[in-house]
Amino acid sequence: MYQMRFLTFKHAEKESWGVITDEGIIDLGNLIGSSLLEVLQQDKLEAMKKLAGGLEVDYKAEDVEYLPPISNPGKIACVGVNYANRNAEYKDGSEAPKFPSLFIRTPDSFTGHDLPLIRPPESHKLDYEGEIVIIIGKEGRRIAEEDAYDHIAGLTIMNEGTLRDWVRHAKFNVTQGKNFIHSGSIGPWMVSADEFTAEQFENMRVTTKVNGEVRQDDTTASMMFPFKYIISYFSKFFHLKPGDVIATGTPNGAGARFEPPRYLAPGDVVEISVEGVGTLVNGVKDEEL
Repeated sequence: MYQMRFLTFKHAEKESWGVITDEGIIDLGNLIGSSLLEVLQQDKLEAMKKLAGGLEVDYKAEDVEYLPPISNPGKIACVGVNYANRNAEYKDGSEAPKFPSLFIRTPDSFTGHDLPLIRPPESHKLDYEGEIVIIIGKEGRRIAEEDAYDHIAGLTIMNEGTLRDWVRHAKFNVTQGKNFIHSGSIGPWMVSADEFTAEQFENMRVTTKVNGEVRQDDTTASMMFPFKYIISYFSKFFHLKPGDVIATGTPNGAGARFEPPRYLAPGDVVEISVEGVGTLVNGVKDEEL
């Protein structure tokens, strides 16, 4: 049995969803309708795995346009400064935080795999941030840490693209620099949670390359706030629901931390690889006005 990788895509200008295998894409949306979000909301992911296991592929992978796996999630919640050496990277003398930082992004601030990140005319300080993303599969409030993994539908990858000067526009938030249209990306697919053990969740490697050069490389063992803590903490104030997206933070090595800074420019290619999930690839281009 192949690894279960669920994706959302466009084919012939029609949005659909399905499973991608080594041979190609099985279009489950064309067969049964709905969306991957609705499948999670209806707790039918396991049934979809069984269904896909008996079907032939419909398209070649190169014949579709990749969209974020959950194209319109109820929440996109992002953790800031979560890897231990990332806090030290700020060089502000601050102690490690007691609680995670949090900000929210909108769905249209992201594009899909193999599509360009957009650098806006307002700023040329577009930066990359490679992150592992949790997609919630089971709703809950005040979830205990020991139960947190039961609430994960699967994992995907995020380039949490950031306009560095715009995150400093306000005194108490970074929202502006985190929400430019298509400044980030999510994908290429969601790997279902049953493909991972707890030990893998707790020691999973994420690597970011820019034009083939490794810029970020660390594992979740370095996180100050691991997956189960994040889910438990967020569920105290959020009602977590199926399809909610949680970005878990980026390792050190973002472009802003170099001297001089190394921001993204048109023609650059960013590859973010997560162990057991895959590789998210995006070029960069200027916004067309």
